[in-house]
Amino acid sequence: ETLPVSCLVLTLQVEWGPVDYLVVDMPPGTGDVQLSITQNVPIAGAVIVSTPQDIALLDARRGAEMFRKVHVPVLGFVQNMSVFQCPNCQHQSHIFGTDGARELARSLGVEVLGDIPLHMSIRETSDTGQPVVVSSPGSPEAGAYLRVAAEVVRRLAAPS
Repeated sequence: ETLPVSCLVLTLQVEWGPVDYLVVDMPPGTGDVQLSITQNVPIAGAVIVSTPQDIALLDARRGAEMFRKVHVPVLGFVQNMSVFQCPNCQHQSHIFGTDGARELARSLGVEVLGDIPLHMSIRETSDTGQPVVVSSPGSPEAGAYLRVAAEVVRRLAAPS
């Protein structure tokens, strides 16, 4: 069984019960997984997540264009690892570049849902199975995720 078939079986044959939203995290690009899901599962919208670096933005562009071709609304872009703040001196560094995902979103006529910083607590809490929104809900890092989630919900609720 190939990965796309496994993904479809999981999506179509599992009894999910009542859910407000089902989020499917797909690999970057426009491969078999993305095409199989978009052709066989009703999708309310896609969120494109990318770091601001040029190489990642190539995949992000292809992904956004593929979703548009198959008539899946692109709800917006998330700029991941947008900035690193030194825990010692608080200096901010744009390790992966500045605003690349914002500029791509603008060029495609899509809004930016938010920025997620590159922060040690995000990695550490995710690795322990307690994401930052659960383990530190009042933190600025959790706030970044919550703002993105609120924007997704707002766009899904908006009339098309």
